[in-house]
Amino acid sequence: MAKQKVLWCCSDCGHKQSKWTGNCTVCQKWNTFEQEIEIEDKGKRFEAMKTGTAKPMRVKEVTSNEFRRVSTKMPEFDRLLGGGIVTGSLSLIGGDPGIGKSTLMLQLAQNLAEQGLTILYVCGEESVEQTSLRANRLGAADDRLFLLSDTLFSNIKAQIDHLKPDAMIVDSIQILYKSELPSAPGSVSQVRELATEFMHIAKGMGISTFLIGHVTKSGEIAGPRVLEHIVDTVLDFEGDKQHGYRLLRSVKNRFGPTDDIALFQMGGQGLSEVSNPSVIFLEERLKEIPGSVIIPTVEGSRALLIEVQALVAASAFSTSTRKSTGLDPNRLALLLAVLEKKMGYQLHHCDVFVSVAGGLKISEPAIDLGVLMAIGSSFCNRPIDPETVVLGEVGLGGEVRGVPRIENRIREAVHMGFRRCLLPKRNLKGLAPDLSKKISLIGVDVVEEAIRELLN
Repeated sequence: MAKQKVLWCCSDCGHKQSKWTGNCTVCQKWNTFEQEIEIEDKGKRFEAMKTGTAKPMRVKEVTSNEFRRVSTKMPEFDRLLGGGIVTGSLSLIGGDPGIGKSTLMLQLAQNLAEQGLTILYVCGEESVEQTSLRANRLGAADDRLFLLSDTLFSNIKAQIDHLKPDAMIVDSIQILYKSELPSAPGSVSQVRELATEFMHIAKGMGISTFLIGHVTKSGEIAGPRVLEHIVDTVLDFEGDKQHGYRLLRSVKNRFGPTDDIALFQMGGQGLSEVSNPSVIFLEERLKEIPGSVIIPTVEGSRALLIEVQALVAASAFSTSTRKSTGLDPNRLALLLAVLEKKMGYQLHHCDVFVSVAGGLKISEPAIDLGVLMAIGSSFCNRPIDPETVVLGEVGLGGEVRGVPRIENRIREAVHMGFRRCLLPKRNLKGLAPDLSKKISLIGVDVVEEAIRELLN
């Protein structure tokens, strides 16, 4: 009989140790250790592992003939993956409950089945009847699309060997389990072992595999970090359910760009792609109102225009409030300090609220100057020219620093009909000559120049 060993495993990073402690020494998270029983088995560990021993090869001897991509008939999704689904790749999709992960995967499965590929959809969390109701509503009824409602990996592996699909979707990885492991489904050991099994299946049999993962309260993909290291692509599905827009973000991609995005709109017939996100984010904008600024930002390979709104109001309490939606609150505190120091605005007696319209989350520092101008506009109660876009990073000394990929941002502003652009002066060097003919470029070195240009 196999010997059992009791270990404590961190549910966040997967670190193992023999005793329980309140704090994980690796990821520094608290109360994340769960008891696991590890079986020391000298036999075969992974069912899907390839037989034989790999041999070293010279780089120039390796051929990439088997490396091919399959189009999903969804241009935005193909662009996000780098040109289509790579044969034998393993992808992980995470997102909040009800955000549309299963809907997107069913639409993807239907598009692949229409091209003659055999698709296996493992719906462990639902019955076949429940999944078929959603599939019929989405029009996913191709003869090459198969549904399997099972949670035991050995049964799923047997059906994979029998069907030999071209692509597989697992919904979700946290509900499956291996009978050899005594821990419950969704535990660290189960998720780690199953992810490795599906990695062997994808690479060994050439099956493009998609794993749907749960998320924690903080919005991160549940399970140990090793889950994200094993897969080739990590896609994060986010968005505001009230707006109906969904943002699919590429967090990791071994075959394409990272930090790229694709925008979808949820409707009665499923998810539809949005080819021009700038139009969506600006369609409800009100012109000539204080506290509103348009900023060109870059997400991956795409430039888009967003609206940042700020509201500065007198505080009724001794301690003022600072709230932000869609941007880092620590960055907001820094910008408020720069504005008070350089312009003398008495913001410590005011409540400040800043929001990125449309439910987007922006982390790049290129929006600093735009956020600062929105706060100054609301404080002075003076609207900013609605045909002006603002971009630039702000330093602690009030200097406006240059931003990358400036031409992409300006061309997107020109495409959307804007006539003025306030940008760092150092970014004016090396710009294409045709840009200055299409839009008025105003370079600034410090925050005071920007305030004088737009608010005086």
